[in-house]
Order: sequence, then C-alpha cells, then structure tokens
Amino acid sequence: MSQNRRDFLKNLAAIGGLSMVNVSLLAKNFENKKMNSISRNSKMKLSWMPYDLQLKHTFTISNFSRTITPVVLTQLEYDGLTGYGEASLPPYLGESQASVIAFLEKVDLSGFNDPMNMEEILTYVDTIAENNTAAKASVDIALHDLVGKIIGKPWYQLWGLNKNDVPPTTFTIGIDTDDVVKQKVQEVKGQFKILKVKLGGREDKRMIEAIRAVTDLPLTVDANQGWKDRLQALDMIYWLKDKGVVMVEQPFPKYKLDEIARLTEESPLPVFADESVQRLHDVERMKGVFSGINIKLMKCTGMREAWKMKNLAQALGMKVMIGCMTETSCAISAAVQLSPGMDFADLDGALLIQNDPFDGAKLIDGKMISSDLPGIGIKKR
Repeated sequence: MSQNRRDFLKNLAAIGGLSMVNVSLLAKNFENKKMNSISRNSKMKLSWMPYDLQLKHTFTISNFSRTITPVVLTQLEYDGLTGYGEASLPPYLGESQASVIAFLEKVDLSGFNDPMNMEEILTYVDTIAENNTAAKASVDIALHDLVGKIIGKPWYQLWGLNKNDVPPTTFTIGIDTDDVVKQKVQEVKGQFKILKVKLGGREDKRMIEAIRAVTDLPLTVDANQGWKDRLQALDMIYWLKDKGVVMVEQPFPKYKLDEIARLTEESPLPVFADESVQRLHDVERMKGVFSGINIKLMKCTGMREAWKMKNLAQALGMKVMIGCMTETSCAISAAVQLSPGMDFADLDGALLIQNDPFDGAKLIDGKMISSDLPGIGIKKR
C-alpha cells in the first residue's frame, strides 16, 4: 500500500502539480503519520442526497430565470474519514437530480481497495455512461476531499500552489430591472473588486448604464451565447471597453467558432469560451478561436480534468478562468483549490444562496481564499 501512495504522489508531479521535493516530503509525512491508521480491509462507501439551493435573488440570464438550483450532495466514506462532493444542476446543463442519482446508483467501487488509485477510479467512473458530467464531478470532488484528508493536506498544497495567489472573484449580476440591479450592486458594496454582468439581449446597454450609475468597479460580461451579429457584437465590445469592461465571455452560440475566431481577432478585449468548451478534448481546438477558456467543474467532470485543462490551456498560451454554477461551499471550495495562477475567477456561487450546508473557502478582500483544512477545505455546518 505504501508503494501505491508513492506512485500517487509521483503521478501528481508528472502532470506538473508537484516538485519531486514536495513528493518526497509528502510521501514521508503520509507514511509516518497515516499508514498505521489505514486498514487494508477498508472499503469506500458512496452515498448521496438531493438538495435544493434557495437563491437570495431571482437569477436571470439571456434566456431564462430561476429561484432555486437543484443539487445532489455526495459522501464517500473510507476508514472513518468522509469526503464530500456535489453535483450542481442548473437547467441548461441537461442533468437533473433523478439523472444524477440514476448514475450514482451505477457506481460500484467495490473493486477499488485504495482511494489513492485516483486515476484508475475516476477513469472507471467516466466510462460508466456518456455525458453526466455533474454526476461524475460529484464523485471526483468527494474522492479528492477524501484523499486530501487521508494525506492531511489541502489540494492547493498538493499541487504546489499558493492559496493567496488568486485573482479577485467576480460577483454576478443577472439581467433585471434598473432598481434591482442597483440594489444588488449596493448590497455587496465594498466586498468585491470586480463584477460580472449577464448580457445577451436587447437591453445590454441599459444593464451596464444601471451598474455604472452606482459603481465604477471593473466589469466582465457574459453574453451567454445571446449575441447574433459579428459587427454589432464588435461595436458593443468597443462600447463596453469604454465603460470599463475588461473581458467578454461566450458572445455567440457555441458552435459558431469561425465567427467567434474573427470577433476575437478584432476585439479590443479578451474573449473567453464558456459553453464552447466543456472537457479536456475541447481545449486545443479553442486556441485561435478564443483568448481563453472558462473551466467549470460541473462541465468537465471535476477537479482531475479541470487541473489538466488548466495546464494544457496555459501551455498553449491561452488565458484561463475558473468558474462555477450556483453551488454550495463544497463545490466552490473544490474549485478554489485550482484558482491560484488563474487569470480570472468567477466563484461567487455559494454567496448567491441562503442555505449553504458547508463552511469552506471565504471571501477575503475580494478573493475566494481556501481554508487550511485538508482535502477541499470544508466542514459541514
């Protein structure tokens, strides 16, 4: 079993996450402190429960509104330790609590005696069925939390990252009336250093003007595939730049890559992919189309693939953003582990809800900062 753990830590180093010095220290730390407490006969037990997140405000993007977000919360138990995970299920993702539970019922971990065999376990989970990315993420996050707890380290440390070297998180303002938009901005005054504005309709300029009436903070905008005409979009981007916007996300429908590539080439602002990029195999073809990519755990099956996407995109010279759905502090704290070294972060999901069942990463001086707890850095309330 100790050899498996050395291999696990060496595999982390091989994908760029750890120096060999860190591997040696962590391996020694693990073997000295943990090996005697882990039973060779332990088995992993996966369980789950549906849960509805209550939003503080009605959330509207370019094509729909909602007041709740359904999720499924997972637990992965092993030798007295519990790893926590989550599948967040906004309607546009195409998954539901029923579909996630149906997927989780197919997950059979009885053939895996060692949680440290993460690559093998998560490869198996990915092959159970196509798609189901949020369901897969709920297992991935729980496994990462469990393994971090076994080792006794948070994942940002296992990846050799500085938890304070993170970009400020945006706070998202959905499409709404001027009064509600202004109210949302005023409610978070002094807490954030950058805001994200949902656009993609006929009232985009009104939204920006309403926000500019109450704040001069930098803005990013997300058109959610709502723009249709390239020349009009280019004119809008120039106008947005004059209004203090610093980045544009997913201007056109995800399949219009040629038009997006031309817009990106002409744009005075960086253009990021959201819906156009889902998983690792999408990243390379985004080069030359977008300036950067938005990585979301619920789209890419979790932390394992998100880490690979980040490294590949940066190796290709692309900018990288870590994003989220409306999520509890479980999934947000998992994403926060990846955020050091990112260009942008949109990790406000847990701040938009009223009934967060976890404590985890905290908003500190406009940034989402991980706790020092092991795993993904959370505890149940």
